[in-house]
Formats: sequence, C-alpha cells, structure tokens
Amino acid sequence: MTYPPQQPPYGYPAYGAYGPPPEHPQATMILILGILGLVFCQILGPVAWVMGRRALNEIDAAGGALGGRSNVMVGYVCGIIASVMIILGLLFIALFVVLGLVGVWSSSSY
Repeated sequence: MTYPPQQPPYGYPAYGAYGPPPEHPQATMILILGILGLVFCQILGPVAWVMGRRALNEIDAAGGALGGRSNVMVGYVCGIIASVMIILGLLFIALFVVLGLVGVWSSSSY
C-alpha cells in the first residue's frame, strides 16, 4: 500500500531530506558591502549594487539550488541607496561650487 507524500505542516518550508539549499558564496559579503556603503563609505555602494545584481541573476538561474536571496537583496538595495547618496552628494558639491563662483564673479564686478 502506498500513501501520498506528506506535506509539511503550515509554516514550515518543504526542503526535503537534504535541508535548505546552500547560501550563495557571496551573499554575506554583498550584505556587508551594502550596509557599509550605506553607513560609512558610499563608494562601496556601487560595488554592492553590481555584485548583488550578478548574484541575484545566479540565484535565479540556479533554480532553487542556491539560497541567500534575502541577504543579497538587502545588500543590493543598500548599494542602490548608497549610489543615489553619492550622486546627490556630488550634485550638492557642484551646486556650492557654482554658487561660490557666481558669488566671486558678482562681487568683483562693482
């Protein structure tokens, strides 16, 4: 007599006999780069953004054989936010330089 396969109880993932899939090798590094880019050094933001996009593509292509998607996604989003902060900072600096030059030129023409 054969029985249908048992479904896991509600709230438990259906990993099978082998446990959850292994995490992507760079998932934790992307998460750390994204957080550091957001908090301390925004130049790490684009690095986390590019590495996160590549890792997300690899996780999607693996078809469930790789895990760590949530860590990669958080690092990816933090990288995007840090990159936007870099752009806004550069625009802010450029605005002050332009306003400073206009102020110098207007004060010397009296």
